Amino acid sequence: MIACVLMLVASLPLGSVIFFRIYDNQLIRQTEGELIAQSAAVAARIGVELADNPPPGLRLGPVVRVGTPDVDGLAPVLPRLDLAADTVLPQRPDATPVAGPSPLADLGFRLAPELMAIRATTLAGFRILDADGVVVAGGEEVGKSLASLPEVAAALAGEYRAVLRQRNSKRSIPALDSISRGADIRVFVALPVAVDGRVAAVVYASRTPANALKQLYQERHKAGLALLSVLAATSVIGFVFHRTIIRPVRALIARTTAIADGDRDALKPLDHHGTAEFARLSQSLLDMAAGLAARSEYVATFAAHVSHELKSPLTAISGAAELLVDDVAEPTMTPAQRLEFLVGIQNNADRLGALVARLRDFARAETMPIVGTCRPADVIDALREGRPALKFKVEGDPDRRVAMSSETLALVLCHLVDNAIRAGAAHVVISTMSEGRRVIVSVTDDGPGISPANRGRVFDPFFTTRRADGGTGMGLSIARAMVATHKGSLELADSERGAAFRLDLPAADATS
Repeated sequence: MIACVLMLVASLPLGSVIFFRIYDNQLIRQTEGELIAQSAAVAARIGVELADNPPPGLRLGPVVRVGTPDVDGLAPVLPRLDLAADTVLPQRPDATPVAGPSPLADLGFRLAPELMAIRATTLAGFRILDADGVVVAGGEEVGKSLASLPEVAAALAGEYRAVLRQRNSKRSIPALDSISRGADIRVFVALPVAVDGRVAAVVYASRTPANALKQLYQERHKAGLALLSVLAATSVIGFVFHRTIIRPVRALIARTTAIADGDRDALKPLDHHGTAEFARLSQSLLDMAAGLAARSEYVATFAAHVSHELKSPLTAISGAAELLVDDVAEPTMTPAQRLEFLVGIQNNADRLGALVARLRDFARAETMPIVGTCRPADVIDALREGRPALKFKVEGDPDRRVAMSSETLALVLCHLVDNAIRAGAAHVVISTMSEGRRVIVSVTDDGPGISPANRGRVFDPFFTTRRADGGTGMGLSIARAMVATHKGSLELADSERGAAFRLDLPAADATS
């Protein structure tokens, strides 16, 4: 794709040759304007001579109506041809013979050398026609009539007329010049000569317009320099694209392939990022891959813990059931021993039920929706009512609303408070304070606290010091998952006595 774009940019100078056709129209207008100026000069020269020395038999035609007078009294004749709108007529037909000489024959004879000199300089062909359309000077058609041509007929009627005709040349058009539409077109201009405001003669001029490609050839050195500049700019653009896009994309593809194959060493940042936006994109993808890899490892570890936790009660249940079955065939147990095995089966079954319930709560905590707000004060009041034996002390600003529903906050605080009760605490201090757009809730008890050896493991799933009492080790894990879902954090804080937990939550006004 990048290569196609670069090829397109590099081909623009060549493709622009086609668009020289648009410039052809301007060149045709320019040619018409030059023919008008030259014809007007020749017409003025002829008009003055005819007015001063009118030849015998001079016939004057219709009133001349050339140009449109402006506010200054001038009547300029402006170019009118349009290559896109005007029809290109066939090649000019040959003049037709006429009988008898023209009254302007002597004038034509005198003007012939001047017209030849003008043609040698301007490359324009001039013919002088009398009021009947008979050629009296210019070319090899002297004494013949061109009155049948539409442009000449309009000039004999006193109007200016210009037309486009197919080029009639003995030389073929070069192949390169044929690209230009103006190469095979000739501009014809017919301008009446006025004597006493009437048509006395017609100046009929023609010339092939300049070729756009020929003008480009005349500026070939500058055009070549421009082409080299475009090629250099294209090369620079290609180099920049390769450095900032292609190479980082290829490196990122290689990294993602390696990560998919299990290579954890590929999770490091790219050596070359390219643009700042691509650097952020690549880092985001690598962070996401690292998160997925960590999540995968966590799921694997969690599955191992679950299987281990489930295996112990299942083994105990299976062993007790097997002994009871054997005792049915050959009774050797006392009723007290049989009851002990049955109680063990029931206790292990209850433990399995508690583990399954905790696992369900843990899964729900990580996927629960983030909706609702509440005041910690309302939740603390509900906790106090359900635990009359525990003494609560509330500090700070518990009325600042947090971005968590009251039910969710109650579940989190219940885990912390119930753990304090099970540890033998009699007092709990709940402190609430605001830090910018965050609300910090601290829960401190007066129990025995957490030993240094266990402080780093309290949030690990299935870690518990009360396994004999039915503890599953999932309570704090569930509480932390709930808080993380609401863009908060739950950490174990330092305290001189008892256990202290620090709950960091976004304020309700921070999410609006």
